[in-house]
Amino acid sequence: MSSFKNLVRFSINGQVHYGDLVEAKDGKYVVRRLDGTLFQDDLIQTEEYHTLLAPIEKTSLVICIGLNYKAHSEEAKLTVPTYPPVFTKPADALAGPFEQIPIHPDAQKLLDYEGELTVVIGKDAFNVSEENALDYVLGYTVGNDVSARNFQVLEASGGQYCYAKSSDKFGPIGHTIVSAQQIPDPRALQPRTRVNGVTKQKTSTGDMIFGVRQLIAHLSRGTTLRRGTVIMTGTPSGVGFFRKEFLKDGDIVEVELEGVATVRNEMKFV
Repeated sequence: MSSFKNLVRFSINGQVHYGDLVEAKDGKYVVRRLDGTLFQDDLIQTEEYHTLLAPIEKTSLVICIGLNYKAHSEEAKLTVPTYPPVFTKPADALAGPFEQIPIHPDAQKLLDYEGELTVVIGKDAFNVSEENALDYVLGYTVGNDVSARNFQVLEASGGQYCYAKSSDKFGPIGHTIVSAQQIPDPRALQPRTRVNGVTKQKTSTGDMIFGVRQLIAHLSRGTTLRRGTVIMTGTPSGVGFFRKEFLKDGDIVEVELEGVATVRNEMKFV
């Protein structure tokens, strides 16, 4: 796989490049540019940039996992099923780490956040064992599974979550993808979610019910996970729905995976 530690994307005079993040300081990013494709590249010059894009250009699919933290299942008062609940977001749900998220008028009433450890698949995976599952991981980042709860509640959705979470840019990820080699244990990470600077979610990925190994093995059972597939691995407790606190126009949602990546997006009612 690619020789990077902290993958980013950025633009120079309208040309988009991949790079390896060297340093972030005072809102500026020092990046070693990568020449070539995401999956085969060589490092070249060091440059400085102010704005980062989504760390991958596109994805074929965003796969989301529901009810995957013990504390979240308890706050939801739901029984953990035998297999992880799976739903998807379309490719156009992908957004950058610092983009505004446009919110359609019909999705503004019960708008919610879900901060999540996010996995990017690095090579096609099919019938992968739990033992070998992490060999298929390009790297880890963080994401926000933006959700319009009014379309998710049972009486509106019939228990199907996809529509409530599939609007364009409802899946911001970034700001970097940290290579799998830098994170030997994805169950030892600390995700945090803040709304306008106030912490709403704070936990450890050790509270996950189904770990990354189990998820990849399950999702690749009889189904090919194409390289570039994004997997949002589920949200911890503290979502707005159970706090009865929903996002408003102009709210800033920041999701941080400590030592890994951050997204910081403004909700823009349109």
